[in-house]
Amino acid sequence: LWHSDSSFRPIPAKFSLLSARVVNPKGGNTEFADMRAAYDALDDETKAEIEDMICEHSLMYSRGSLGFLDYTDEEKQMFRPVLQRLVRTHPVHGRRSLYLSSHAGAIRGMSMPEARLLLRDLTEHATQPEFVYVHKWTVHDLVMWDNRQTVHR
Repeated sequence: LWHSDSSFRPIPAKFSLLSARVVNPKGGNTEFADMRAAYDALDDETKAEIEDMICEHSLMYSRGSLGFLDYTDEEKQMFRPVLQRLVRTHPVHGRRSLYLSSHAGAIRGMSMPEARLLLRDLTEHATQPEFVYVHKWTVHDLVMWDNRQTVHR
């Protein structure tokens, strides 16, 4: 699933890294989608529509979409949804980007079906080939990325 690491936490991960120690001879690539370019490519009407939207991110939502539905009361408490802006401005360079993740399952003020359709449509837009880099791993590769403006799978 396309995701931004720890978007379900009140303070999500800024950066992540992966280091290849053993590489599967078949498959195992990692894809990264540029949320800045995806935002830039949206039409002005869509940008205005989503500008102030707030999403609810939860680990239970992303895991639930894979069929993991049995949570203890303690887990439900621990993984309560957190709020994240759908459009973010990078604190260093000021560039705007989408903040999408498989952990986003609702948008404040929207019905669930409406929100999920919008999130699905935005994710499909943002993960088109022109916005995606595919890393084909070799042993000892090290890849680091900014979760504030990238999703991966």
